[in-house]
Amino acid sequence: MYADWPLLSLVIWTPIIGGILVLFAGDKEPSGARKIALLVSIVTFLLTIPLYTQFNTDTHLIQFVERESWIPAFNIEYFLGIDGISMPLILLTSFITVIVVISAWEVIQYRASQYFAAFLIMEGFMIGTFSAMDSILFYIFFEAMLIPMFLIIGIWGGANRIYATLKFFLYTFIGSVLMLVALIYMYNKSDGSFAIFDFHYLPLTLTEQVLIFLAFLVAFAVKVPMWPVHTWLPDAHVEAPTGGSVILAAIMLKIGGYGFLRFSLPITPDASAELDWLIITMSLTAVVYIGFVALVQQDMKKLIAYSSIAHMGFVTLGFFIVFRIMDVDSTAQGSALALEGGMVQMVSHGFISGAMFLCVGVMYDRMHSRQIADYGGVANTMPVFAAFMVFFAMANAGLPGTSGFVGEFMVILAAFKASFWIAFLAALTLILGAAYTLWMVKRVIFGGVANDNVKALTDINKREFLFLSLLAIAVLVLGLWPDPLVNVMHATINNLINHISISKI
Repeated sequence: MYADWPLLSLVIWTPIIGGILVLFAGDKEPSGARKIALLVSIVTFLLTIPLYTQFNTDTHLIQFVERESWIPAFNIEYFLGIDGISMPLILLTSFITVIVVISAWEVIQYRASQYFAAFLIMEGFMIGTFSAMDSILFYIFFEAMLIPMFLIIGIWGGANRIYATLKFFLYTFIGSVLMLVALIYMYNKSDGSFAIFDFHYLPLTLTEQVLIFLAFLVAFAVKVPMWPVHTWLPDAHVEAPTGGSVILAAIMLKIGGYGFLRFSLPITPDASAELDWLIITMSLTAVVYIGFVALVQQDMKKLIAYSSIAHMGFVTLGFFIVFRIMDVDSTAQGSALALEGGMVQMVSHGFISGAMFLCVGVMYDRMHSRQIADYGGVANTMPVFAAFMVFFAMANAGLPGTSGFVGEFMVILAAFKASFWIAFLAALTLILGAAYTLWMVKRVIFGGVANDNVKALTDINKREFLFLSLLAIAVLVLGLWPDPLVNVMHATINNLINHISISKI
């Protein structure tokens, strides 16, 4: 039914064009802008559903392909397609955008049309990043999505928003420039092709691979963000409005992880194997050290931001532990478990981190404070909200039955095949995650009513109940039944493992 549809183009350009329409709606009729934004976000989400229902799980080949010449002089193409790695992230993007629009419905009063337009346009750019099969098209989308986020933090952010915005932009932009240099080098090496899959089979020496790998590492490590280039993230989260924090944590961080799978591992497999110790060390530092940093935070947003860095450390650990597993396990099962665990963790973290930031946003809308010390006994005045926040906190700590457990368990299980000590250090996140999450929940949610401000709190309304319920359902479904997600990526992951094992020197 959808074979002849330019479905990916529709999914990319519907929110971008919709965002422009929202801009034209203006702030004279903010309710009109909100309704258009909600309609466009829902339509975009509905358009992404066939990407899943019509997806062929038996093949690793790129599907829903659209390929047209764009800039013939440099052989740059408008080349779109998806596989089992990119498709789940596109669905995550469209789903989270609907949640963000609903969450901001009553909260954003200042320049509401521009706020919603920025999120819709950014949604299109992010989906374009996951869909692009031409490296220059990928780079354009990769950079373009920074602009709406720059504006979201800079206009609707907190008191220190200018500093946070500039830091965010400089960190991400500098890394991207190095990636562009690497892409141009490979273009010349490939006799004039920017197609990503043409780069997978370039005859690169180990020295060339190492240099290209390091260029990609800087670009993608900043996006994840990995230790030690993580310092921009807490500042950006603290200053960003709630919707900005949700998109930043749930989607934009995943683009770094996606970049490792799409570029680093298949294009530079030998360099990835040579430097896996570096990524494993950085990942374990994020898991352990950043977990301790989260323990001492007094600002709820900062605590969740550091928690995100720790959880994303699991993602990169899963992606690069595969080379150690290959050395001791001739089958692909352990390697597949590690890569699929990293992917499940990315999707799960999108749900849980988004939900945690929305919970903080719900409280901030009422008390205009994110300080843990200003709360206490919220369960007495907001029992329904408290139930949601405790549930998401448990998921963040990796409670079995929630999505937060599945990806981490898969990565730890795979890590045991490579090294007991790596697995042991990775497993510490289950302890640290429970420590900093439960410490926050205990002081914010439980106990007696701390002050008159908490006493005056009102429980969540129907709109807030709706978006928190949708995320709770997603966390439960993925936690209890991860097969629908794992099955769609299995063929693609196995093909990547086969490519890496053959390409290694």
